[in-house]
Amino acid sequence: MRIKTKLNLGVGLLFVMIIILTLVSAFYIFSIKKDTENILKANYNTLEYSRNMLHSLDEINGDEGKAIVMFETNLNKQNKNVTEVGERDATRNLQKTFALLKENKKSEALKNQIRLDIFEIMKLNMNAIKQKSDIANRTAETANMWIAITGTLCFLIAFNLLVNLPNNIANPIKELTASIKEIANKNYSERVHFMNHNEFGDLAKSFNTMAQKLEEYHNSNLYKLSFEKKRLETLINNMHDPIIGLDNQGLILFVNDEALKIIGLKSEDVLGKTAMSLALTNDLMKSLISKKLEIGSKTSGQKEPPMKIFADGKESYFEKENVNITIQPTGEYQTINIGDVIILRNITPFKELDFAKTNFIATISHELKTPISAIKFSLHLLERQQTGILNDEQKHLIESIKEDSERLLKITGELLELSQVETGNIQLNIEKSDPYQIVHFATEAIKVQAEQKQIELLVETDAGLPMVKADSEKTSWVLINFLTNAIRYSSEKSMIKVKLESDGNQILFTVVDTGKGIDKRYLSKVFDKYFQIPGSHKAGTGLGLAISKEFIEAQGGTIGVESELGLGSTFYFKLLSA
Repeated sequence: MRIKTKLNLGVGLLFVMIIILTLVSAFYIFSIKKDTENILKANYNTLEYSRNMLHSLDEINGDEGKAIVMFETNLNKQNKNVTEVGERDATRNLQKTFALLKENKKSEALKNQIRLDIFEIMKLNMNAIKQKSDIANRTAETANMWIAITGTLCFLIAFNLLVNLPNNIANPIKELTASIKEIANKNYSERVHFMNHNEFGDLAKSFNTMAQKLEEYHNSNLYKLSFEKKRLETLINNMHDPIIGLDNQGLILFVNDEALKIIGLKSEDVLGKTAMSLALTNDLMKSLISKKLEIGSKTSGQKEPPMKIFADGKESYFEKENVNITIQPTGEYQTINIGDVIILRNITPFKELDFAKTNFIATISHELKTPISAIKFSLHLLERQQTGILNDEQKHLIESIKEDSERLLKITGELLELSQVETGNIQLNIEKSDPYQIVHFATEAIKVQAEQKQIELLVETDAGLPMVKADSEKTSWVLINFLTNAIRYSSEKSMIKVKLESDGNQILFTVVDTGKGIDKRYLSKVFDKYFQIPGSHKAGTGLGLAISKEFIEAQGGTIGVESELGLGSTFYFKLLSA
């Protein structure tokens, strides 16, 4: 029997039994109610009339008119409420005797006869009440029996459903679930063995058929091909380079996650679509197939110039390689084109290294420029007659030094061009350094430049300052850069102040000039590479302050500037005490 039929029969039978139980209960409750109402209407009222007549009979000797009216009223009601056998004859006798009493009101014999008649009526109704009460009791007992029988049947049916129905449903499902797990674990020989003629039997047949087909598929070459296809798809998806595969009609066959990420589309929006249709709405796809659209498929392995693509929240560089896929069909001698694979090799790390190399070269060039310029400037001063008259040997030495300086610049440039920089980190020699010595070295290095513009250098230092954790050479370079800029942007016969003071557990180096100052709009950019204040006509590469920032922050310090237009500038940096 089918599960649906079992459920319909069981639940339907239970429903019918509940309806029968309800109807039986209602029928017997109505019967008991009817018996009770019959007792009240037919007998209890007669007893009430009889008591009233007895009470009126006792008052006839007194207020005769009122008592007679009361008696007649209850007698008339009794005459209308005759229900029991013999009650009508007793009522008629009571009427006759009461008629005689009205003619002879003082006759005690008549009153006694009336009492006997009333008692007879009451006795008949009392006996009737007892009989009807017995009938009501029997009705209640019958009701209890049928309700109990019907309720027991309902309980048995419900209990049978409770015990058998869950097992009939749960056990096949449990067995089917276990078999499905076996199939999921590639045990395709698993079968379901319940073959009842119900829905579960149909499900078992379908499941076994499916398992048999899966087993056949698993043992076939098609499965092996599908498995290898999955393996290749997984391999392609795990590659860090974006890859897009096209057939010979330009239809996209596969695309890995990296490619989807940079073209900004979902897999379902790409697979099965032609590259040309996607190129209409996607600029990156258009650029990827632009060459192919113009001249057709490129030679396998041929590379194109790097492409700059915004990916992973930054500008990334990719080298496109278009690989043409060809095959030679069996029995034929010519190869045919079956598609292309576009590979974008991520060369961003190499580009970043290249940028690092450029920054390194710029940093070194700027760092070497100052001492070599100072040497050339010193040579120029030596050649002046105001410095002193030189003999021929001294002039020869100066010329040699000039030639060596020029050669040094040339060799430095060649070395920097040939150097292969792997990182852009500046190597520092951090040790305990004397801050006073750093200030002294820097001021001595730019003293001649300051004297040329008649600028006064005022050095203010606190006494007893501790040593600092610093690369003294790089730190002096930063201070020299501050002073050089201050001299460059200060007017003649002005003053530059150099301060050295304690700031908690740090030492503060400050250079204050009285130049034209810096607009507040540019204060946050003065330490950026290659930045030059608009309107400034001074020579420079814009690297000095950027290099200074790298030097100081690499030593665990902080650097900053405070300035207002027309009020000069204050450049400072802080280094930790040793």
